Amino acid sequence: MSVHRYMYPTAQQAAEHCGDAILQLLKESLSGESLATLAISGGSTPRPMFEHMARSRFDWSAVHLFWVDERCVPPADPQSNYRLAKETLIEPAHIPSRNVHRIEAELQPDEAARRYAEELRSFFSVKPGEMPHFDVIHRGIGPDAHTASLFPGEPLIDDHENLVAAVWVEKMNQWRITMLPGVLLAARHTAMLVCGADKAEAVQHILEGPFDSKKYPAQALAHHGRSLTWFLDTDAARLIEP
Repeated sequence: MSVHRYMYPTAQQAAEHCGDAILQLLKESLSGESLATLAISGGSTPRPMFEHMARSRFDWSAVHLFWVDERCVPPADPQSNYRLAKETLIEPAHIPSRNVHRIEAELQPDEAARRYAEELRSFFSVKPGEMPHFDVIHRGIGPDAHTASLFPGEPLIDDHENLVAAVWVEKMNQWRITMLPGVLLAARHTAMLVCGADKAEAVQHILEGPFDSKKYPAQALAHHGRSLTWFLDTDAARLIEP
């Protein structure tokens, strides 16, 4: 696989450069195809990236937007990843509603996961045994090295056959819906945006530590796949070799 790392003095700069890279990859995809696909993550880190992307003059009419994971809350809930994207990217950038494929996380977790898996199968015309191939997937990590909603100790870290699952996150006391490793690794390009000193130890373990994906889930998705680029601020990168 192709792996690149870029480090920036501030979280804002890392976010903006990550956003620019994603837009460039989407442009390249659209140069040869009639549509492009992007799956995004939530949390506080991507907010400035979404805001930067919304300020661009990018034409979103042929880009279809999906989510890597979602908290099991209604779409208007402050914890909703969809709400964050709606307020900072979808509405400001005027992304057509027909291009927005949100996770129906207000439903019962298993039903929400089933419906989203069916949405992926239908949109990508996925045959049995195949995976959808996103043009770009944006992900981050948590201080515990989780990525998507795959937390330390989660057995689904080893699931490369199914597309989507409902997971109970004990430390958050919350159900979540998440794409699974098979989908995440099948992306043509992955952009990792990681900022903050609280992520530094996780970044070091993921990129330079002994492999233990049950303890550091993001490791399972950092050493395999196709093309992966890290966008780090200096706080998150302070413990790794330059």
